Amino acid sequence: MSKKVAVIMGSDSDFPVVKAAVEKLKSFGVPYEVHVMSAHRTPEEAAGFAKSAADNGFGVIIAAAGKAAHLGGVLAAHTALPVIGIPIKSTALDGMDALLSTVQMPPGIPVATVGIDSAANAAILAVQMLALSDPALTQALVKMKEDMAEGVRKKDAAMQETVNSL
Repeated sequence: MSKKVAVIMGSDSDFPVVKAAVEKLKSFGVPYEVHVMSAHRTPEEAAGFAKSAADNGFGVIIAAAGKAAHLGGVLAAHTALPVIGIPIKSTALDGMDALLSTVQMPPGIPVATVGIDSAANAAILAVQMLALSDPALTQALVKMKEDMAEGVRKKDAAMQETVNSL
């Protein structure tokens, strides 16, 4: 059985974006928990969660936050587990503030960071990390990539038909 993935949001308003990560984890059969914790409003709870995450069966933490987006860094500062940040797009700076806050970490506290609102990629990266010790997840990832390649081949074939009929 795979370790769990923690999906932590700074606000429940992030869930419309984060939902894609949950759906992707579910599609791989990876167990997960979803929580709302704030780096600024509930820092003790966030730190406590991160400190006990490995002992509680987690293998990876995904942290989604917008604006100042310190959640990933706060969690990473309190655990040896890998943390993946999802910068959430806000209205003020189109998510660039969250992207830079998530990706620009000091030495020793890395937060792997996916693109703005790229929750599905965060989940895939988490699955790839867990797959290092889970051959079944590795096979599922290989299958996903094969399916994506086949989808592109089908689109190319359809495009050739369209172009040739001009």
